[in-house]
Amino acid sequence: MNTYLRILTYAKPYGKYLPRYFVFATLAILFGLLNYALLKPLFDVVFEQIDIDEIEKYRAPLAFSLSLDYFMHTFNHYLLKAAETAGKMGTLKFVSAIIVGSVLLSNIFTYISNVLLSKIRAKVIEKLRADIFQKTTALHLGYFTNERKGDLISRLTNDVQEVENSIVSTLKVAFREPATILITFFLLFFISVELTLFTLLFLPVTGYIISEVVKRLKKKATEGQMALGRIVNILDEAISGIRIIKAFTAQEYINRVFGRELKNYSDISISMARKNELASPLSQFLGVLVVAGILLYGGNLVLNETGRLSASAFFTYIILFTQVLNPAKTISQAVSNIQRGIASADRIFTVIDTPPAIRESASAVKARAFEKELCFENVSFRYEQETVLNRIQLSLQKGKSIALVGPSGGGKSTLADLLPRFYDPTEGRITLDGVDIKSLDLQSLRSHIGVVTQESILFNDTVWKNIAFGMEDAKEEDIIRAAKVANAHDFIMELDQGYNTLIGERGTRLSGGQRQRLSIARAVFKNPDILILDEATSALDTESEKLVQEALEKLMQNRTSLIIAHRLSTIQHADEIVVLDRGEIVERGNHEALLERKGLYHKLSMTQMA
Repeated sequence: MNTYLRILTYAKPYGKYLPRYFVFATLAILFGLLNYALLKPLFDVVFEQIDIDEIEKYRAPLAFSLSLDYFMHTFNHYLLKAAETAGKMGTLKFVSAIIVGSVLLSNIFTYISNVLLSKIRAKVIEKLRADIFQKTTALHLGYFTNERKGDLISRLTNDVQEVENSIVSTLKVAFREPATILITFFLLFFISVELTLFTLLFLPVTGYIISEVVKRLKKKATEGQMALGRIVNILDEAISGIRIIKAFTAQEYINRVFGRELKNYSDISISMARKNELASPLSQFLGVLVVAGILLYGGNLVLNETGRLSASAFFTYIILFTQVLNPAKTISQAVSNIQRGIASADRIFTVIDTPPAIRESASAVKARAFEKELCFENVSFRYEQETVLNRIQLSLQKGKSIALVGPSGGGKSTLADLLPRFYDPTEGRITLDGVDIKSLDLQSLRSHIGVVTQESILFNDTVWKNIAFGMEDAKEEDIIRAAKVANAHDFIMELDQGYNTLIGERGTRLSGGQRQRLSIARAVFKNPDILILDEATSALDTESEKLVQEALEKLMQNRTSLIIAHRLSTIQHADEIVVLDRGEIVERGNHEALLERKGLYHKLSMTQMA
């Protein structure tokens, strides 16, 4: 219930539509039920049960007032006039005209109320999707290490769609159907209190039976959405790794894995369908049982000829009561659907409610331009129980470059990731010109840092948009200047549409070297104070590496750089080389000094030269 109410809070900003919706929905219900309430006078005319003496009191019209007495008096007033001037046929025409008019008005008001509710529904889903996407982009990098990408995509797509279909789409049930039942029972009480009290005895029993069926759906719904998340994850991995699948002739294997998940999801769906589809026929059957009881009890009241219930009133009562069945069936179906939606909403809110591992101080200040020194002061970092960095002491002067080298898993990339606060140290601190970076505004801190990674992360957009990523008002001369610094301008101009060429998903229309130079151009355009180069040339062929290395040298001119490299030939001219092994600094110095020490750096250098 709390999850359902939380979904409804998303409609709060759009509450301006609700008063109009309530008004038009109520009018639609009233005019809809009026059609059936008017059947009694119609039956009275047909069965010649109009008591002229009884309705004589309606000869004089009443002054207008918002009361049931006024509307009944007015109707009977004009019914009397029709009976006196045109006889039975005129009375039939009068009642029929009012029925047609009420049907027309009911449908008009229904249309208007549904349109208003559709606006609320669209806005609620828009806000929900925006919230989960914004939270996803705000989560720390460690979260994506633990969670499957396909499952996250499933929550953003399938789970939100399920919420829309099963919860938001039932918003009208929260008002319209209960209101219809209440107003209908009001009319039923008006026709016969005794028969209505008898009817109400059945409702708790039928309600309990239906609730027992639908409340079992949530567990299966949760399992179903988790299975769907696994399917999306396998699909994403298969498409991304299609070359490996084909190269290792693993199509049959991946098909079997995918098939097992499909079968599991299919079995869960069938189990849910059995329970879900049971709600509607069960409620309909129970409704018919209640109608049968009404026929027996109400028929007895009519046949006893005690005057407690007329035949026309009884027929009208039966027809009106059948109008309770559809809303009751809709409510039971909605409750069944809501159980599925709540399971999906719980998965969505699990992401939204994930506490941020990287928190910004309430008193955070904007980072100033880097002027003097960047320091790692006794920095340690643990990932769960594994120590990745241990008491790192390191300083980087403005305009200088430090290269981080060492065996894989030594903590090089983790150390670099601490600087833009992708992670926070578990001990120690990092300072920028003497200011702890935890006290700085995250966005302003990261605005001073540029990153070029081993994998060129590009987006399915134009060359222009990728270079000026995140900048809405980029100038053409700045884009071209950045591309020239990155040795990218010439190949860009050879593309079909130059800077307006779409590069495909992850830049697949470009070669590895072109993608990397485009990443460098993006960093040049940002013009950061501090540059992080994480294995920026390790995945390239010799020719591409040469072009990229030239671009990097231009990029690093007069810029503070933190370089991570396996190829030691690319960092020999760094101002300082720091050798990391198992999370600790084991050597440091320039290229020549480290070779003379005959330590780990010398060993790595000799291995690469062999």
